[in-house]
Parts: sequence; structure tokens; C-alpha cells
Amino acid sequence: MSKENQEKSTLMQKPEVTNKLESNVTSKDAKKNKKVKSIQYDRWGYFFIAPFFIVYIIFSLIPLLSTFFYSFFENYNVGLTTVGPNWVGLQNYFSVFKSDILRYTGNTIIMWIIGFVPQIVISLLLAACFTNTELKIKGQQFFKTVIYMPNLIMASAFSMLFFTLFSPDGPINSILIKANVITEGIRYLTYTSWTRVLVAAMNFLMWYGNTTILLMAGIMGIDESLFEAARIDGASPLQVFFKITLPLLLPILVYVLITSMIGGIQMFDVPQILTNGEGNPNRTSMTLIMYLNKHLYTKNYGMAGAVSVLTFIVTGILSGLVYKSTMSQYSGKKGGN
Repeated sequence: MSKENQEKSTLMQKPEVTNKLESNVTSKDAKKNKKVKSIQYDRWGYFFIAPFFIVYIIFSLIPLLSTFFYSFFENYNVGLTTVGPNWVGLQNYFSVFKSDILRYTGNTIIMWIIGFVPQIVISLLLAACFTNTELKIKGQQFFKTVIYMPNLIMASAFSMLFFTLFSPDGPINSILIKANVITEGIRYLTYTSWTRVLVAAMNFLMWYGNTTILLMAGIMGIDESLFEAARIDGASPLQVFFKITLPLLLPILVYVLITSMIGGIQMFDVPQILTNGEGNPNRTSMTLIMYLNKHLYTKNYGMAGAVSVLTFIVTGILSGLVYKSTMSQYSGKKGGN
């Protein structure tokens, strides 16, 4: 027997050494079993959120970057001839500012304000009534469903409905003539004020239900003990609304304001269908996106890209200003408390 084998045999004969060797073997086996049995849950998290990022990159981020890129090129069709794409730098942006884009921006803002002001007022009143525990309104689920239903109707169907109702031979004129209010049918869509009011009214009817649901959710998130304490102290319903409900509802109001403003800037389908894409009368109902659609229709992709980029920048700046001007006061009060 060699010298090394003799040393191993003597070590194995010692009980302390054998116990250490056995413990080392068992600990290694236990570590292997733990590695086999353990599950990497963080990998599954990445797996589940991956579809969102893949869809966002393909259908949102890449088109956004390509729109910004092609806004610096001249690319349009003249008959059957395609011009470009040729690099023109900022020429498309200069051309946009030389056009009537400021007028179309004003049209968009005016029609959005006419529709948003009554929308937020009525939605606040409805939300306050439905969430008031003292009123105990019966059939709330029915009324909530009815209020939200116009949001489910397509804008094209809504536009065709209003176009039929307010046509010269439509039901509205017929009722007014029979009531001896007017002697002949009014051509509503030939008046600037009537056209803007109709567009704003349709947007109001389609979206006030959604706004009401959002505000109701915000009010229901306020601690009920605050309202009870105010009532015990003798506060009137108006004082409770203006001193407790509105301040604590500010984050939801800011969210509603910003999303409504973004939707207002992107206003397209209602005035497009109601005025047949012309923005009549005299382009006083032409919106930014309708102007953008004109360039897409003529396949002037460079100008369309420039309008898109400018709309994106304006939307971002306005949203940031609204958020900063409103939420800064809320954050300061919250931090002070």
C-alpha cells in the first residue's frame, strides 16, 4: 500500500474527519436541491410586461420617431409623379407657420372650451349628488348606465344624428315651425356660432358620462369621516363641497383637465363628419387634426409630419403647464400638512 493510501485510510478511521466529510457532502447536496427548487419570479415579470413594450415600440415609438424624421423632408405627389423625399431642413415648419395654423388652433381651443366648461360643471354636480350619502338617490346604477351610454356611441353615428336633426328640413326646424317660433327652417351649419356649438354639444354629450364616473371614483376615495366631522361642526353642503370635496379632488380634476385638453387638441371626427371635412362655414370649424388630415389626403407627408410634431410639442407644453400650475399648490399644501 502506498503512503498516500495509508494517510487516507487513517483519516477515514478518525470519527471527526468522517463526520466533517459527511456534513460537507450533505450541505453540497442541499444547495443543489435549493437551486433546482427555487423559481426566478422576476423573469416571469419581464415575460408578462414584454408584450406591452413590444407593441409600444412597434406601433407608437417607431412611428413617432419616423414622423419627426420625415418632417425634415420634402415628400408629396403631383398627379402621378412623386416628389422626394428630399432633405429641406426646417422649411416644412416655416411653411406651416405661414399657413393658417394659428387660426385652426384657435378654432380647436374655442370648441373645446365651449364643450368642456359645461361638461366639468355638470359632471361635478352629478358626481356630488350620486356620492352624497344623505340624499340616498334610488336607482343610481340605472342613472349611471344611462349617463355613460353616449360614450359608447361612435362619433360618426353621433355626427350623422346631429346632422339629420339640425338639417334645414330636420326635426328641430319642424318642431320650431309648428310652435310658431320661426317661419322657415334655419340652416344651422351655415352659421359659425351654431356650428361650433353643435360640435361642442356633441363632445359634451359623448364625454360627460366618462368624466362623471371618474369624479365619482375620486369623491368615493375621500374619507367619509371628514364629511361627517364637517356636518357635526355645522358646515353647510356648499361649504363641505368647496372646503373638503374640491381640494381633495384636485388630482382627479387635474387628470380630467389634462386628458380632456389632449382630446380637445386632437378633435377630428365630429367636425370632420359634420362639415364634410371642409370646416365650414369659411373654415371656422377647421381643427388642427383636420388640417393635418388635409396634408395626408394629398400625400404631403413632410408637411403632415411637421404639423404632427408641432401638435405634439404644444400638447406636451400645455399639459406640463397645467400640471405644474395646479399640482404645485396641492403638493405644497400636502407637504405643509
